[in-house]
Order: sequence, then structure tokens, then C-alpha cells
Amino acid sequence: MTALARAPREARDFWLLVLAGALVTAVGLGAAHYMDVHGHVVTGMTNQVVWGLPHVFAIFMIVAASGVLNVASVGSVFGQTVYKRRAPLSGLLCLALLAGGLMVLMLDLGRPDRIIVAATHYNFKSVFAWNVFLYSGMVAIVALYLWTMFERRMNRWSRPAGIAALVWRFVLTTGTGSIFGFLVARQAYQSALLAPLFIVLSFGWGLAVFLVVQATMYAWNRQALPADIQRRMARLLGVFVAAALYLVAVYHLTNLYYAHQVDFAAFLLLGRGDGAGIFPWLFWGGYVLLGSVLPLVLVFRPLPGRRDLLAAAALVVLGAFAWLFVFIIGGQAFPLEILPGHAVSSSFGDGAIERYVPRLPEWLLGLGGLGAAFLLTTVGVRVLDFMPADDFPAAGQPAEGAAP
Repeated sequence: MTALARAPREARDFWLLVLAGALVTAVGLGAAHYMDVHGHVVTGMTNQVVWGLPHVFAIFMIVAASGVLNVASVGSVFGQTVYKRRAPLSGLLCLALLAGGLMVLMLDLGRPDRIIVAATHYNFKSVFAWNVFLYSGMVAIVALYLWTMFERRMNRWSRPAGIAALVWRFVLTTGTGSIFGFLVARQAYQSALLAPLFIVLSFGWGLAVFLVVQATMYAWNRQALPADIQRRMARLLGVFVAAALYLVAVYHLTNLYYAHQVDFAAFLLLGRGDGAGIFPWLFWGGYVLLGSVLPLVLVFRPLPGRRDLLAAAALVVLGAFAWLFVFIIGGQAFPLEILPGHAVSSSFGDGAIERYVPRLPEWLLGLGGLGAAFLLTTVGVRVLDFMPADDFPAAGQPAEGAAP
């Protein structure tokens, strides 16, 4: 097919993608409006489980937004040319994911109309207040970082901007982990490990999202990722996944070490207690097996092909959702032990494990955030040149070492 013949087809496909992304985003906004009008009674959330499935989507996108910028940091800060060529796409994905995650987060808090109050009145003893500055600062720094990459006169400032973005994203992800680590009302979360754990998790999740988007862009342009770059990125993903799996293991071993956390660890890992049935399956099957072990097998096999790399990245993303569901929902479903060593009961259900089943509006709102990130990415790639400038094989010829 000639270039002239492809142009109308590519334009049509672009507008179809924009329409699909806008439709999914609009459905998510409609679901948020429905929940705002009718209240949380139309969701599966309860007085105990107040952060439901939308928060799983929101936290994933926010953490992945920080991690996806790691690709740019490796290039600009550490001088790796292969990754430097991918820095603009990395910055775009960071902004898109952060916007989608914050959209879900704000619309799921119950009173989105009062966001102006949260943005103008701060309690600096609250981690939530810190994050208002961390999120807005991230947007400003990444926008400046992209400017230094696209504007030739500003290229000399690209490395300082990259260092600032690297430091800021570490602080941002620390703040996200600290939201849970400092939450006194949920003993399941209280751990100093959560801040570094979220940083390491962000590396793997962000790189996995980047690899999925990059593979899609290459397929769109009928190009193949060079084999040497493919192997390097596969190994890097494997290192991040292995490091995250190790820290998750340390986190649960720490819970098992403390006597007051043993019941909670058994609840998540072994399914002990009424209503705990889904959490061990999601943790061991969703996160450990499908989201960690299988991707490690795929990326560390001799000469992994592009299908192996894409499958591993997709599995890491699915494993991330499984882990976040177990962590966020399981941590709230497990009852708070107010008086250790004493039995407490009342008509309100103290000490009982809460059951939570997400309903359709929650799914639609979470998917709407993904739709917003997809829409921003699609438009951004079309407007500016975010395609990595590699030496590609000829059209129709797979890259060296790629799967047939």
C-alpha cells in the first residue's frame, strides 16, 4: 500500500480511536454523576470499605505514571541513548496516566464539587494535603521536561530537568505509599516498607505500560523493535518485577513476624476468615503466578521475542490490578483491632470481616480513567512526534530475535 493510500486510512483510524477513547471517558463521567446523584448505596462500598474498585484503578495509574517516567530518567539522567530516544513518549504517558488517575480519584471521593476547598485549604499534618502539591508539581516538572526535549534552544537544560523529574517522582510515589503507611485507622496498612515498596512497584508497572504502548505504536507504523533494544528492555522489566516480588515478600514476612498482624496475614495469604476467599486467589494466582513468575519466565528465556515481551508486560499490568485489589480492599475488609487482647462486639458488627463486591458504576468509572489516559495519549502522539527514532528493519521483516 502506497503512502498516499495509507494517509486517509490512518486519519480514519485515528479519529475512530479518538471517538472510542472519548466514549469510554464519557461513560466513566456518566457513572460518576450517577453515583454522585444517588450516593454510594448504588456501589458495593460500605461504611468499612470506603475505597472501592475505582481507587484500584486510580492508584494504579498514579503509581504507573511515576514509574513510566523511569524510561526518560534512564536516558536523560544516566545518558543511555536507547532510552533517551523514548523520553518524550515516557513524559507523555506520565501526564496522561496521572490525569486519568486523578480524574478517577477526584470523582470517587464523594463530593467532587468541593475540590476547590481541598485545593485552597490545607492541613499539612495530612499526607493528602501533601499530595495536592506533589501531583501538581509533577505535571509542571514533566511539562517543562518535555519542553526541553522538543525545543532545540532548551536542549541543554534537558538533563537538569530530567534530574528534577527523577527526584520529584520518587517523592510523589513515597507520598502515595505514605497515604497507606500513615493511616492509623487501618492497622493492615501501617508499615514503613510501603513507601519504598510503592517506588519499586512503580518501576515495573510503568515500564510494562510503556512497553504495551510502544508495541502498539510500532505495529501502527508497521515497524519492529530492534532485537538488541528488545532484549535490554525485557531484562530491565524482569529486574523490576523480581525486585517488586522480593519487597512484597518482605512486607508479608514482616506482618507474620508481629503477633498482632498474624491474623491479617493469614486472612490475605491463606483465606482464613469468612469473606476472605477471593484475596488468596488474587494474590497467589493473579499477582505472584500470572503477574510475576510467568513474566519472569518470558523475559529471561533465551532470545525473548516481541510477543514474549508484550505478553509479559500485559501480565505485569494484570498482576498489578490483582495486587492492588488485595492490598486496598483486603486492608479495609479486615477489621481494626481497637483493643488488642480483648474481645469487642456490638450490634454494628465490630470485629467482623466486611464483604465487598464492586458494582457496574465503579467498573465504568475506573475504565473511564483509563479511557481518558488513552485519549490524551492518542491525541498527543498524533499532534507531536513521540515515536522513538530507532534504526528499524524494513517493513514486513521481523526484528532479529523476534518471534515469528
